[in-house]
Amino acid sequence: MQRCLNLGAMLLFAALFVFSSCKKSEKSATTGWSYNDQEWGGFEKLEYKGQATGPNLVLIEGGTFTMGTTEQDVMFDYNNVPRRVTVSSFYMDETEVANIDYREYLYWIQRVFSESYPEVYLKALPDTLVWREELSFNEPFVETYLRHPAYDDYPVVGVNWLQANEYAKWRTDRVNEMVLIEKQILNPNSEQKDEDNFNTEAYLAGQYEGSVNKPMEDIRTGGDRKVRFEDGILLPAYRLPTEAEWEFAALALIGNQAYSKDERISDRRLYPWDGNTMRYGKRGKYQGEMMANFKRGRGDFMGMAGKLNDNAHITAPVRAFMPNDYGLFNMAGNVSEWVMDVYRPMTSSTLRGVEDQDLNSFRGNVFQHKVLDEEGAPVEKDSLGRLRYEVVKDEDVAHRLNYQRGNVMDYLDGDKESEVFYNYGISSLVSDKARVIKGGGWADRAYYLVPGARRFLDEDRASRSLGFRCAMTRVGSPPGNKIKGGNQFPGKYKKKVKRKYK
Repeated sequence: MQRCLNLGAMLLFAALFVFSSCKKSEKSATTGWSYNDQEWGGFEKLEYKGQATGPNLVLIEGGTFTMGTTEQDVMFDYNNVPRRVTVSSFYMDETEVANIDYREYLYWIQRVFSESYPEVYLKALPDTLVWREELSFNEPFVETYLRHPAYDDYPVVGVNWLQANEYAKWRTDRVNEMVLIEKQILNPNSEQKDEDNFNTEAYLAGQYEGSVNKPMEDIRTGGDRKVRFEDGILLPAYRLPTEAEWEFAALALIGNQAYSKDERISDRRLYPWDGNTMRYGKRGKYQGEMMANFKRGRGDFMGMAGKLNDNAHITAPVRAFMPNDYGLFNMAGNVSEWVMDVYRPMTSSTLRGVEDQDLNSFRGNVFQHKVLDEEGAPVEKDSLGRLRYEVVKDEDVAHRLNYQRGNVMDYLDGDKESEVFYNYGISSLVSDKARVIKGGGWADRAYYLVPGARRFLDEDRASRSLGFRCAMTRVGSPPGNKIKGGNQFPGKYKKKVKRKYK
């Protein structure tokens, strides 16, 4: 009996030895050194499954399209000349930011900063006085629209471009904090105050600790460590979409792609839907219904009692009306929306000598870098818990080939190298503070519902028919995490590419 037990133990040991010897650790293809092995230095290689989709976001698969006006230019603006550009894949909010979303933001900053920095809360408040007009009784909206629960799911208005960007920064930190909580790396902490609050960049720079639950394992030392950028756990920043991204997402031409394997668009679109009318044309219970919330004519904001044409005298809920082929709601109508771009009447691709701005077209770059100490580490965060940035100095980049200035908002269109000058307040309303707004709102005629239409407003001003939604950069494969194939992949991967958009 004892001999049988010994024999069994020997066989089990041999099987484990064979299994362990067959299990090979992954090695570098260029050096032969093992990954994720403390004996070989502990360099980590992750099994990255792709970028997670943040709350309320939809993946917008990028591509090439003709950006610019598709409607007759009855205003003679000549400010969006059709040109072909390519937009990288990105994520977009499926809805406009609603009142309940913005009030959550106000509640958080009041709870965290009100004792020491009450001005932060006051600076974030929307301008509810945008509802007032000399010859209209809109005073009830001043008091109720932002805070009454009846309007919780309606788009926030009265928010200027600067406030919208601050909201996007806050949302980035709250979403990434929740990512770490869900992965049990941090514990929830509702006692954050002043600079001791979770900020994504401060956390990655080692300037925020938080309530740690289960730290990451450091393979190199065998101890514990914090999450690093290289772990791919934290999401990129929420931000405003660029004008090119917004227009691309609004048109949703992916719905008019003839076949998934062909590079053909069956029909170009005037609006975010097919056809040239504002009504739902297909047979069914929605036939003849309005496709968007807009002003049909002078004095007609919602139609006649008993048969309201869009069921909205001002704004409508953010999930009202049919979404477009990307699943985005109200990309025409309801409210116009802020985008990142600085406004110029002439776009970069129509300027003389500028023909290469056709990938991720954008005007408004102000290149910055973190303020570093003598050892090359970020200096101490500011009083609100954020890392400090400064604009790149022109003399520090004068030797570069790709850019020579830190602030290039007016590149070849108002700067010293151009022959264009804007006398703001005298002969023009255009300045470096002018930001593009896209899409028509509830108070606009159908002309402005065309995605190619563009207007502008100073970044520190707001409107009762102007809101915003957020976007996020897509990292990695443009089609998404599930699709691995494409022309750049050989053999077996090609057969696995099957995409259906309808």
